Amino acid sequence: MGYRHVYLVFLSVFCAHLALVHSENETLVLLDNLAIKETHSMFFKSLKERGYSLTFKLADDAGLLLSKYGGFLYDHLIIFAPSVEEFGGALSVQAVAEFIDGGGNVLVAGSSMSGDILRELASECGFEVDEEGAAVIDHHNYDVKDQGKHTLIVADPKNLIDAPVIVGSRNIPPLLYQGTGLIADSENPLVLQLLTGDSTSYSYIPDQPIKEYPHAVGKNTLMLAALQARNNARVVFSGALYFFSDEAFTSPVQKNGGKKFEVSGNRDVATALSKWVFKESGVLRVKSTSHHKVGEKQPPAAYTIMDDVVFSLEIERKTSTGWVPHDADDVQLEFVRIDPFVRTTLKRTKPGHYEAVFKIPDVYGVYQFKVDYSRIGYTTLYSSTQVSVRPLEHTQYERFIASAYPYYASAFSMMFGVFVFSFVFLHFKDEPSKTKQE
Repeated sequence: MGYRHVYLVFLSVFCAHLALVHSENETLVLLDNLAIKETHSMFFKSLKERGYSLTFKLADDAGLLLSKYGGFLYDHLIIFAPSVEEFGGALSVQAVAEFIDGGGNVLVAGSSMSGDILRELASECGFEVDEEGAAVIDHHNYDVKDQGKHTLIVADPKNLIDAPVIVGSRNIPPLLYQGTGLIADSENPLVLQLLTGDSTSYSYIPDQPIKEYPHAVGKNTLMLAALQARNNARVVFSGALYFFSDEAFTSPVQKNGGKKFEVSGNRDVATALSKWVFKESGVLRVKSTSHHKVGEKQPPAAYTIMDDVVFSLEIERKTSTGWVPHDADDVQLEFVRIDPFVRTTLKRTKPGHYEAVFKIPDVYGVYQFKVDYSRIGYTTLYSSTQVSVRPLEHTQYERFIASAYPYYASAFSMMFGVFVFSFVFLHFKDEPSKTKQE
């Protein structure tokens, strides 16, 4: 009976391990219709080649689940279903929001016919999608293949955010975009504007005369937007499903009256975006931290005020080949009690290794070595190490202080004066008694 129990325990652990391995890079792909698998096959193929396990389902499938028994079934979610009105099964905007809160990453693509459910999801992430039927229009920057509505936009790569870790190089051919316009919440510091329109672009319904101010105008017209939540979960929202299509990847690009390019830059940007949103790139971690007094190697049980201390930190960055040292010149350290008493920039001593030497303040208490590093495109790096700082012991104070020499002199002069006075007083007190005896 004992052997059987051990066997069952081993089998359950083994199955749990297999489940964990199998769930790595599990991605749920929601589609309007299965034809999107063919029209966007190049994008999906690139994901499979990078090790993603894709599960394709219709967005209104009655059996949709993101979580089960308190755990998420997928690591990433792709929603290529612009016209869906309601998600099927247990999936909802609230479920997607909980998925993001749990660390899941989401890639969403809409279109000019985006339904209310995508607008609600975009609103949860800090974006606003234009009304149904609206499209980005630019009468100056449109492709020669456009049908006359000027909605097939030729986007300048210079309008991409200056963050290669997110969108890759901007030295690429122009981009093709055909979809609705977005605007971002300017008060949300977590939202990133990845691709904006030119000053001549705006978002409106193409077949209607303009009777009111458009939803988005000029540089405020967003085509691609992103969100990196405080838990480092990532969301990318595109106003155009067309942006990720095989047609956009392989089509030549020629702006009206401009130079012709054999192929668009959509594939390069889409690949870089998918790597970023699914955390193949832009991921940092702390490999190790250490601290000690100058001249020592091990951390003490407690520091003493005015000690000279050395703090070291190693940072690594995730790449396709593994973790490599991350080099930067703007990593800061704070030595915090309630407020920072010391704030200094860490010096890079070798690749990925940073160090700071400073004097502990003349205030004892419980402190933290704190590094809070947040840069566009990278996960937030946070490290906190708590230490105690005690006052000087009675044996550690200086015995003689230079500034107190006058007081020392006055004390010794007083002692000398008392000695002289006592000697003279005693001497002259005995003289009269001697005279009487004589």
